[in-house]
Amino acid sequence: MKRNALFFLLLLLPLVRAAAVPEEETNDSVPDRPIQRATMYGLGWANMYDTYLSPQEYRGVEFRLSRESLRQTKWGDGRWMRQAFFQGYANYTHNHVDNNNTLSALVNWNYGLHYRLYRTGGLRLLAGGLVDAAGGFVWNLRNGNNPASARASVALDASVAAVWDFRVRRVPLTLRYQLDVPLLGMAFSPHYGQSYYEIFSLGNAGGVVKFTSLHNAPSWRHRLSLDFPAGRLKMRFTYLWDVRQSKLNHLETHAYGHIFMVGFVKQFSLLPNR
Repeated sequence: MKRNALFFLLLLLPLVRAAAVPEEETNDSVPDRPIQRATMYGLGWANMYDTYLSPQEYRGVEFRLSRESLRQTKWGDGRWMRQAFFQGYANYTHNHVDNNNTLSALVNWNYGLHYRLYRTGGLRLLAGGLVDAAGGFVWNLRNGNNPASARASVALDASVAAVWDFRVRRVPLTLRYQLDVPLLGMAFSPHYGQSYYEIFSLGNAGGVVKFTSLHNAPSWRHRLSLDFPAGRLKMRFTYLWDVRQSKLNHLETHAYGHIFMVGFVKQFSLLPNR
């Protein structure tokens, strides 16, 4: 248990730094440090499932807030990009017979690097990795013995992205797609039928931190966004398909989200070091 906790903390260490990447590059040198920051607000559809709480799926609406920071680094002649991406979201769902509801709140924080593999004209292809940490809870409003289920995980994600800068009637636009897939990590899960009182008060915590990979926690996140100018800022529309699944300690969970988001992007540059 102590080794699992230590590994969990080591994976979290890189999350303490901020990140950024430019929207547009002019050459392979890095005369300044361009930063792009985006704040997004979204609303969409949620599907929640947790056999610790109920054998039924719960479906409803979800509100999501995200904050992203991108920066081009000086490493590799400016080919390495740093990214930090934070999400906070809450949903309210109901079962298919509409006699019970759940309330969920979760946060997700990613930090990582992408390397520019290819560039031609306005198209850039990137690949890299992210540290992916998440936590929150799902609360079943009618359960007595097990009213809530906690979520906590950390993983290393593989990530690929494509960015295309183009124009429509002289209006500059940016289309961006990114896919993140957790490859390995750790997650908290009680055993089937085990109460949180047993874990935290009686100390029966053996086996509640489990190794995760594609075999027991296949998950992914797709993001497709379009940026266009709006005064001194840029406006962004995003479609997000977020899938989180697990099968641990004889318990199954999933959290599916189809979210449409809108927000603003601010871009600026730090002066070069002299």
